[in-house]
Formats: sequence, C-alpha cells, structure tokens
Amino acid sequence: MSTISVFLILVAVLAVVVLSMTIKIVPQARAGIVERFGKYRTTLPAGLNIVLPFIDKVRYMIDLREQVVSFPPQPVITEDNLTVSIDTVIYFQVTDAVAATYEIANYIQAIEQLTMTTLRNIIGGMTLEHALTSRDQINSGLRGELDGATGKWGIRVNRVELKGIDPPPSIIDAMEKQMRAERDKRAAILNAEGQRQSAILSAEGDKQSRILTAEGQKQAQILNAQADRQAAILRAQGEAQAILNVFQAIHDGNPDQKLLSYQYLQTLPKIANGENASTWIIPAELTKALGTLGGTIGKIPVDGGGSKHRVDIEEPVAEEADEDAGTQAAVEQALEAAKDAEGPGGRLGGSATAPSDAPPADEGEPPTGP
Repeated sequence: MSTISVFLILVAVLAVVVLSMTIKIVPQARAGIVERFGKYRTTLPAGLNIVLPFIDKVRYMIDLREQVVSFPPQPVITEDNLTVSIDTVIYFQVTDAVAATYEIANYIQAIEQLTMTTLRNIIGGMTLEHALTSRDQINSGLRGELDGATGKWGIRVNRVELKGIDPPPSIIDAMEKQMRAERDKRAAILNAEGQRQSAILSAEGDKQSRILTAEGQKQAQILNAQADRQAAILRAQGEAQAILNVFQAIHDGNPDQKLLSYQYLQTLPKIANGENASTWIIPAELTKALGTLGGTIGKIPVDGGGSKHRVDIEEPVAEEADEDAGTQAAVEQALEAAKDAEGPGGRLGGSATAPSDAPPADEGEPPTGP
C-alpha cells in the first residue's frame, strides 16, 4: 500500500472523529451541559446540536423527567419516646439542569438526607397514635419543607408518600390488645343495648297485653252485668206477669171452700217429702182440723170484687233492658191489686190457723160455704 493511500485513510478517520465530536444528538426530555475548557458554556436542548470539537465537551446529560426515589426505612423517635421505622417515596423533577449540576454534588443523596431530617422533626412533635392517623398531614408538611429546600438546586418536589410506619413488635402487640379490648367493649355495649331494647320491648308487650286483658275483662264484666241486669229485669217482668195472671185467674175462677180444702189435702204429701221429714204423723183429729180450716177459710168472701186490673194473658213479656220503669209500675200495680182484693174479710193465701175467737166446727160436719 502506498503512502498516499495511508494518508487518505487517516484523513477519513480523523474527519469521522471530528464529525462525531461536532454533532451531538440530545434525546427528548434530556438536557446536555456543555463545558469549554472546564467551564460551563451552554445547555444543549433535545435534538441535533453542533459543538466545537476538542474545545467544547458535553460534561453531563441531565434527565428532566419526573423521577421516583424510594428511601430505605429510617428509625424515628416520636413525642412519646417510641422508635418507629418509616420509609418514604419522593417524586421530584429537575427544572434547572445547570443548578442541579453545579449547585449540588449529588442531589438524590441530598434529598434523602433532607427527607430524613425533616421527617424526624415532624414525627418528633407527634405521638405514635397521632402519627399513625395523620399521614396526609405528614406528607404535606414534608413536601413543603423539601420543596422549599431543593428550589435553589433546580429541583421541584412534586409529592411525598410514607410507604409505612412500623412501630416496635411490643407496641404492635399492645395496640392489638387495645384494639381487641375496644372491640370487646363495643361488642359488650351492643349486647347490653340489645338486651336493654329487648327487655323494654318485652315489658311494653307485656304492658300492652295486660292492658288489653284488663280491657277485655272489663268489657266482659260490663257485658255480664248488663246480661244479669237484663235477666233480672226479665225475671221480674215474668214474676210480675205471673202474679197478675194468677191473681186474675183466682178471681175469675171464684174458688169456694171445697176447693181450698182440696188444695190443702194435696199439699200434705209435699210436706212429707221434705228433706228433714223422716217421720210423718197423722193426727186423730184430722177431720176436726179440716173442719176448723174449712170454718176459717169459709170466712173468705166468695167474690172479693174481682181483679182491679185485667191482664192480657197473650201479651208478650217485655225484653228490652230500658223498660225498668214499666216493670216497676207493673209490680206496683200488682201489689196494689193484691191489697185491694184483700178486703175486710181476710187475706188470700193467709195463715191456715183459725182465729182464737172462731167457733170450732163439729167433727164430721162438712164445712159450710161462704
């Protein structure tokens, strides 16, 4: 190979190297930091860029997209002197490539350390229970502190999340016991409330049942009293009607002394059939006694003037409960009629014993008529 050919090959290689050092392609959402002789010169945007070879150099390629960094758990002491482990996740974005390159040596490590110190300050003013229930408050406070501190580094903290807050195992066990006790307490309260409501409802039901039973008994007693009253009224009406009918029949039949003697003889067997009548003795003077009874009854007038009040036998007995006044009037009329019929000669249905001044009738002598 000749010297000319070697020279041409070296020139071609040098041209390729110079061209590659002159043309720089920056990807999308990236920024290239260009230094000239070790000093910042410019920032290359995304796309095709041309720099001076051997003079300008792309020192850093900064990612402008939002980045997510997860930090390992760190021990943090709460206000009530309990150590908890907290791991965080930071969402940040580089807004100024020059500041992120020259203002801070390692912005990710700086964000991690700043996150830990800020988190200790925030958690140190909270109790464990407050820290466990205030994640949103911790996230917003931590984000504000980090965003204010990283602004001069050209970094914007968009979001901070606490992945976990892990108390010590003994505290976790105590919290579980406390929660179990709280649940048992709520269960006991609910059971007591249920029993209380059940007892109240049972008492209300028993009360209503007793009230309804008492009301039913009251109505039944009222109805029974009304029925007894109605029955008593009807019996009184029937007895009054029977008295009037018997009284009218007696006067209409105009009985004599023989009929009364016959009725007396029919009554004697009924007297002998009494419960206490174990022995029946017929007196020898039975004929004389009958004569005396006949003489006594003979003084009853044959016709006492008749019934003062004619009663229709076919008239139905009143059944209405509101006819008390009519029934009472009927009874009073019957009593008045009986008094009027009594007359001066004696009483109907009076004592069978002869008066002391009546002359005794002769034995065997038939009684005289009225």
